[in-house]
Amino acid sequence: MQTGKAMIKSASKNPDSQPASGTLDVLIVDDHPVVLDGCRSLFAKDPGIRLIEASDEKSGREAYLEIRPDVSIIDINLPDLSGFELLRRIRKEDPVAKVIMFSMNDEPTFVVRAIELGANGYVSKSDDPRQLLTAVKTVAAGQNFVAPHLAQAVTFATASIRANPASQLSPRELEILRLLSRGRTIGEVAETMNISYKTVANNTTRLKQKLGARSHSDLIRFAVELGLT
Repeated sequence: MQTGKAMIKSASKNPDSQPASGTLDVLIVDDHPVVLDGCRSLFAKDPGIRLIEASDEKSGREAYLEIRPDVSIIDINLPDLSGFELLRRIRKEDPVAKVIMFSMNDEPTFVVRAIELGANGYVSKSDDPRQLLTAVKTVAAGQNFVAPHLAQAVTFATASIRANPASQLSPRELEILRLLSRGRTIGEVAETMNISYKTVANNTTRLKQKLGARSHSDLIRFAVELGLT
């Protein structure tokens, strides 16, 4: 799959045709070939699902706006902007969008953040793949789905969630921290997020204050510890 382009995968339909009545259009935004291969195999077993693929925030957002899928599955760690930022932008364009976050990160703080941003579901990549299929059908039916072990972890982790530095950060601050940890300069972060240099610089200062960081290296260390990289 080429980076930056959305692709439709369906064994039973012409990619240019409109989905048949009762067919679920499912958009998956993930840049890991192994994950995509697994999802193709999983959803190929269900003729009622048409899979659309995108590999980053830009192509994922474009695919969403063009196709308006019934359910979107979004990885948190995308190569450009994060899945959280894509979720925020999709929800801004379409407040009733149905979105499942799909991640290797089982940290309860991330589950809570996803729900706060409007996600309808959260599934770990380490779970039984059939849970993802269950999540898609549950969310498509208008209900929410969080993998049982994650729901339990969130229930019993209230204190640790409050103690986690990530819970203190706004979505914008999290995104800036993530991009800085990937080696981006303040100017590059500003360009990627389409905001001003001054805005990024001010947010970086607030990040240091909130996290007790003295240097850029400290911020990167926090990002690694929080699983943002």
